[in-house]
Parts: sequence; C-alpha cells; structure tokens
Amino acid sequence: MTQTVVIVGGGQAGAQSAVSLRQEGFTGRIVLIGDEPVLPYQRPPLSKTYLAGELAKERLFIKPAAFYEKVNIEHMLGETVSGIDPSEQLITLASEQTLHYDHLILATGGRVRTMPCPGANHPRVNYLRTLADVEAMQDKFIEGTRLVVIGGGYIGLETAAVAVKHGLKVTLLVARPTPLGRVTSPEVGKFFEDVHRQAGVTLSCNTEVTAIEDDAGDGKGVAIVTCSGHRVLADMVVVGIGLLPNVELAETAGVACDDGILVDEYGRTSVDNIYAAGDCANHPNPIYQRRMRLESVQNAVDQGKTVAATICGKDKPYAQVPWFWSDQYELKLQTAGINSGYDQTVLRGDPANRSFAVFYLREGRLLAVDAINRPAEFVVARNIISKGLAVSAERLQDESIPAKALADELSEERVKKEGLSQQQVA
Repeated sequence: MTQTVVIVGGGQAGAQSAVSLRQEGFTGRIVLIGDEPVLPYQRPPLSKTYLAGELAKERLFIKPAAFYEKVNIEHMLGETVSGIDPSEQLITLASEQTLHYDHLILATGGRVRTMPCPGANHPRVNYLRTLADVEAMQDKFIEGTRLVVIGGGYIGLETAAVAVKHGLKVTLLVARPTPLGRVTSPEVGKFFEDVHRQAGVTLSCNTEVTAIEDDAGDGKGVAIVTCSGHRVLADMVVVGIGLLPNVELAETAGVACDDGILVDEYGRTSVDNIYAAGDCANHPNPIYQRRMRLESVQNAVDQGKTVAATICGKDKPYAQVPWFWSDQYELKLQTAGINSGYDQTVLRGDPANRSFAVFYLREGRLLAVDAINRPAEFVVARNIISKGLAVSAERLQDESIPAKALADELSEERVKKEGLSQQQVA
C-alpha cells in the first residue's frame, strides 16, 4: 500500500525533507504544503543580495518547479493547515479540505518577533522575514531615504550594510551594549560596531525603543522614540529583533513543545508518525550535552535529511556542529559552535586588518569560533569541536602555525594522551 508523507512548511527544512525522502528511496506520495504562494526559497539572501537588487528572483528558489514535477513531489502553495488529528492521521486545511498522512513532518519555521511598544504595526514599519516582506520594501530602498534599523543581530546588521552601501541614511538602534551581543563576545561586537560606524551608519547601543509615532513635523515619516526620550526621524523602519517558533499547530495536536517542538535525535516528536525539523524544532545536541533550537540553514538542511532517513528506516542521528554565517560589506563572519558558558577567548590575527578569529574555550575545550575573513580557521574549528579534541590556547594564537596544522597537531596530542589509534582520531 502506498504511503503518504505530508510536509507542513515550505521553507528550507520542508524542501530538504521532500528532496531527501526521494534520495533515501521513498516511492510513496509526498505533499509539500506552504503558506506562501511561491516555491521554497533561500532566506539568507533576502537581507543581502536580493534586498540590494543584485540577485534575480529565480535564483532564490531551492529547486525549480520542473524538479518537483520530475521527482513527483506535490506542492500546495498558499495553503494553511488549521488542524491535525493524530488519532485519524488527518490534517485539515483552512479551506476545510482534509488530507490523510502516514507520516507528518512539521517544518513550520518561525515568525518575526514584533516590537513590544506602541506603533509596532505602523505602515512604515517593516519586518524582514519573507520574500513578500522584501519586495514590499524594495521600491523605497533608494538613495537619501532615512532608514532606521531596530535590532543588532544578523538581520539588522546585514540590512544596515546593504542600505548604507546604496546611499540610504541609516541609523541602527541596538538594545545591547554591542551589536551581536547575544551570540558573540563584546570584542567581536565592538569590531562590528566600529565597521558600521566607519561605513557611515549612525549607531546607538544600549538603546531601547519605547514608541513609534507619526512625525508631527512634516507628516511624511515616523519618529522612533528611545528610552532616553530621543526622537529619531525615519522614512522607513526595519525591525529585526528575533524569531518565535511556530508551535501552535503542534501544541493543539498534543505534541510536546518547549521553546520549539521537542524532537529526539531522529527528528521524532512525542506523537507517533509526527516529526519536526528546522527553526521550529528543539533537539538534543550530543556535542554540547543539552537541548537547543537553532535558526540556521545548516540546521534546517541537516534535520530535513535526518527526518527523511528516519521515515525510510535508515536512522541517522542528528549530531552536527552548529554553524552560521553573515555577510556585511567585504566581511564574511563564519561561526562554528555555540559559545555559551565560555571562560576564555583566544584571538588569532589582528582585527585592525579585518581578518581574525576569536576562539571560545571552556576548561581548555573549544566551544566555538567567530572567524572574520578566516575560512581556514572556521573549517579547522568545526573539525576540532566535532571530534572533541583538546586545544592549546598558545597554538591557536600563534599565527606562525598554519590553521590546518592546528588540527593535525591536536590529533597527535590526543593520540598521545588517550592512546587512540589514528583511525579513531580521523
């Protein structure tokens, strides 16, 4: 009897799940349901090259329409799932249509966190998450426009970088002491603060927004009111203050949730035949010995592959080193690992040259790295973290030692210390 896999969510995780099911040999029916009226697309370029008008829309799509047709993946676009009945293994669409599933993948992603202040939904306030969000902004993204960006994370910094490059007058308001304060060290945050200031961005840290109001002066813009009482005038506002996982559908179906949909290492939820992947999934990470919910392309892709393998009876536990990246100006920030709980940082290179890496350690073990224009250090750090190798802060800092040699030497050190064979280390 032919089985049916229904995938709820038309983002990176949903698309990867569908593709991987076919790659793993699944021959049944696959139905991909997305609430946007377009095929699954890449989100990272939205705040970078696509916002800048430097990338054609067609290049955003993860796969062209012809691919889905060729491998017999059905897609229902612009559709919303209103309910799940696990006992009958049925989903109900907003249109009241029902669909049976043998396996259900929840790749519901997340939604933007809105400003918790009066005026958060002002017509001039934009939240950058979807293709439609960016396209609604593009005709205003012109030289001389007064743009206020609220939020010092990846989205905020990338938007500010693209905007100032295109001649907009950019003000960046950051709630924390430095940009990227939630994910990097103060030193890395200060580096990016200086980079943006040097590029012409007016940047204010430790600044909370208390209201967004019409500009009483000329009536053509808005005034962003800060915690200090200062009013910043803008023609357009972009807010990037984080993401909330879409768990409501899962919760109403009785699926266990806690900062996301709880899954095991195989992507299985607490309810039989229901799985979750991507931004909405909270998974156990064996490298860090704790649960985490990640918002990254790498995580969405890898979890999509894991879930597909599980459904096909080829259990492949998810045990990846998390990694992220951000492009700002001529800089590429690549992060491997999670730095929570670090007790030491090691600097390799000189920030003044805009090419350096900051390693985060806890009790001599490498937790993470922020590599700015240092791809070799990024790759080596991922290898060290994934293998749990001991590290020498002195060697990490010593630029006379090539990056690749760090991993080689560390492998030798581990062999001597633990009596492992070279096969076990490799």
